[in-house]
Amino acid sequence: MANNEAKLSENQPWKTKKLFFVTQIFSRIVAMAASSASSWFMITSKQVIDIAGIVLDARYSYSPEFKFLAYTNIVAGCFSLLSLLFLVLVARQGSNPTHYFFLFLHDLALMSMIIGGCAAATAIGFLGKHGNGHTGWMKICDHFGRFCNTVTVSVILSYLSLICLLILTITSASKSRKMGTV
Repeated sequence: MANNEAKLSENQPWKTKKLFFVTQIFSRIVAMAASSASSWFMITSKQVIDIAGIVLDARYSYSPEFKFLAYTNIVAGCFSLLSLLFLVLVARQGSNPTHYFFLFLHDLALMSMIIGGCAAATAIGFLGKHGNGHTGWMKICDHFGRFCNTVTVSVILSYLSLICLLILTITSASKSRKMGTV
């Protein structure tokens, strides 16, 4: 086992290792920041309007899909921070395929969770923006514009986090596979 790690260290150029770690660190920081910002935008999204003396309000907490997106982003932000700390430990201890495989599983689980939240929030957001005439669901974004814009920003940030997690999943899987064949 020690011979395999020594061979890997000799075969893999220093620049490639550095590029891998820089990509991992940068992607994890962006994923963490995007997830945290998305949660903040979603949780703070609310608007109260008055239509002919009737006060109506829109809040993220009225929609289970929006709550799901906010909570998955909170979890993803926290676990991205933990994985960043784990990555620093892995970099200090040396290369081990098992560590990269665990990073791969971690990134895959977070990506799956975020994609579920993005899909749910996108579906209900589309319904709020365009309505559905066949079922009689009216669009609300023409009345709650600020709320819809804030939710849209939150969903876009979640998709940014999803893209970063996809990059992390692919790079972790690639690193795990390459190290397993040595």
